[in-house]
Amino acid sequence: MDIRHLEYFSEVAKQLSFTRAASTLHVSQPSLSKAVKQLEDELGVPLFYRSKKVELTDAGKAVLANAINVLDAFHNLTSELSDIIELKKGEIKIGIPPITGAAFFSKLISYYRDQYPQVKILLSEVGSKMIKQGVADGSLDIGLVCNVPVKKDNLEVLEVINDPLMLLVHKDNELAQQSKINLTELDRESFILYRQDFSLHDRIIEECSTKGFYPNVVCHSSHRDFMIEMVEAKVGIALLPSEIATTIQDRAIKAIPLENSTLSLELGMVWKKNKYLPFAVREFIDLSKQYLTTV
Repeated sequence: MDIRHLEYFSEVAKQLSFTRAASTLHVSQPSLSKAVKQLEDELGVPLFYRSKKVELTDAGKAVLANAINVLDAFHNLTSELSDIIELKKGEIKIGIPPITGAAFFSKLISYYRDQYPQVKILLSEVGSKMIKQGVADGSLDIGLVCNVPVKKDNLEVLEVINDPLMLLVHKDNELAQQSKINLTELDRESFILYRQDFSLHDRIIEECSTKGFYPNVVCHSSHRDFMIEMVEAKVGIALLPSEIATTIQDRAIKAIPLENSTLSLELGMVWKKNKYLPFAVREFIDLSKQYLTTV
């Protein structure tokens, strides 16, 4: 059995389309179809239903589960050999959330590049949910995730930040007169909230629900500057990490601590368990651990 047959089959199973899989793999569709047919002939079972849409058969689902393990083992082997041959060359694919993460990574990345200039660092700015998925499926090596429960997932976690959220209100808002705010006092406010693919979006919704109300969301955003501008324009209120909220100056905005709240930005670095990590990735994780002990 050719390892390429398993790779081709897995990509078709992922895309549920021979056309899209062929495009992703940069092979012709006839070559892809022929490889999958050869695999089916060798196993003696059909792996896909080929009608108006492509679907996995029961046998296909069973083969896919095992193919993923085989491909992971094969990629681990090739990665380890690559380390031995190329020493410290390579690349690291890292996912960071737009709201925060860049500040933590900037000095660390600069330090890492000074030591390993031949290693490419590829950054993807997406929400925590997509980062977690990317680390799980291998499209990312490392990710920074916010408030995502990972204890039951197949991920290793390094805690980076635990920063409580603060309320941002316009100075003309009556709430601006208070030194502390309980979430129950925000039931009639308009919320400038994180996008739905951000884990903090779900955490805020859940926390408000425990306080007896569902927030009136008038705007979703992935950019903190935009959220701050919306508060300044009196569109609504926002909840941002204290490290961001307390640095806002010369704006018509007041940052107020939340009381009796468990809302915080819990930022963790994650990578996949039981997966061979290339030298470049392992070294980045080790440097991150060292960095956290000095800050």
